[in-house]
Amino acid sequence: MVKITRGIDHVGVTVPDIEKATIFFEKAFGAKIAYDNEKVEDEPLAGSNVEKTLGVKKGTKVTHMRILSFENSASIELFKFVDTDQRQPSIASDYGVQHFAFYVDDIKVAADCFIEAGGELLNDPGELLGDVEHGTGHFVYGRAPWGMLIELISYTPNELDYPEDSEAKRFTP
Repeated sequence: MVKITRGIDHVGVTVPDIEKATIFFEKAFGAKIAYDNEKVEDEPLAGSNVEKTLGVKKGTKVTHMRILSFENSASIELFKFVDTDQRQPSIASDYGVQHFAFYVDDIKVAADCFIEAGGELLNDPGELLGDVEHGTGHFVYGRAPWGMLIELISYTPNELDYPEDSEAKRFTP
């Protein structure tokens, strides 16, 4: 079998304000700015090539893009688009990517940081529910200030109870 991937490099997130989103990710998860690959003072990225490359509607412009890095995880690429209609963030029952999860060492501390950074938890942290994960840790879903769904999850990897026919083990940072 050919090894195709090493892991997830980054997740792209469209936000209404990159500076505010950066502050949220810094406070909630210790993010650091790696670089801006489209600065606010730059000419916006626009035109048919951008529309085709990113799959956006005609006339859409990219005014700011930033890569945020996390110590032991994939990066997040923030996007700010203008001159286009935008929908509210998806909910769990919508098609496509509906959330991503940060693995955390202490769910209570992470939940507190999430709230202090401006996020809203959907409930209190609870025990993991699946057969493989049951009794190994906790999780909670929350919404970032702009409404995107984010999960906080913490579990003990060596206690996961994989079925005998499992082809692989879950990646844990």
